[in-house]
Amino acid sequence: MATSYPVAIPNYRLSPATGDPVFVHPAHTQDLLQFLNFIFSHPSPAFDPHNLILIGHSCSAHMLACIFLDSSAISPLLSPSPELLHSVKGIIMSEGIYDIDMIITSFPKYREWFIQRAFGIAESYNQFSVLNYPSRPSSSGISWLLLHSKGDTLVDQLQTDTMYDHLSQLPPHKVFRNVNDLVEEHNDILRVGRYVELVSQFTNQIFK
Repeated sequence: MATSYPVAIPNYRLSPATGDPVFVHPAHTQDLLQFLNFIFSHPSPAFDPHNLILIGHSCSAHMLACIFLDSSAISPLLSPSPELLHSVKGIIMSEGIYDIDMIITSFPKYREWFIQRAFGIAESYNQFSVLNYPSRPSSSGISWLLLHSKGDTLVDQLQTDTMYDHLSQLPPHKVFRNVNDLVEEHNDILRVGRYVELVSQFTNQIFK
């Protein structure tokens, strides 16, 4: 199943694996927002910047949630313009990390491995939990699809389930979840046909 829609894949700077953690959140997410602003402000005959579907996998799911939920009390530089906010019709998030303290509880070694590198050294990272963020005041409602694989050993399904519960309480968003169809490892889901089918079905449903 195909959608015939063009695809743009951004990149963002990574926190260094060694040395001082000088590049920390929200800098990575600012890179992503800068890319989205560029896409929106540079229209092309190849795509309609007013009808965007975004996909975030793993850490990128957290980034998208920080931008399109209201994280302004913690990270005011991550606020999208009302025009960009309204242009995003759907967001797909797979194997997402949404609550940092919760992922550390499930995987304690993550604290030193990458959490401290990406968020700095702290006793608690509750302020960065997107489960605390409400809808943005000017949001017109985004359709969200949360995906999680049964075979993921790097991020547990608790992350997806709690994020689903949170989004479900935030009007005017529409929230869908699939935790049954994917069985591959964390990153391997991006290579299988069923993942592509789920993305295509969601996209086609929005624009039908």
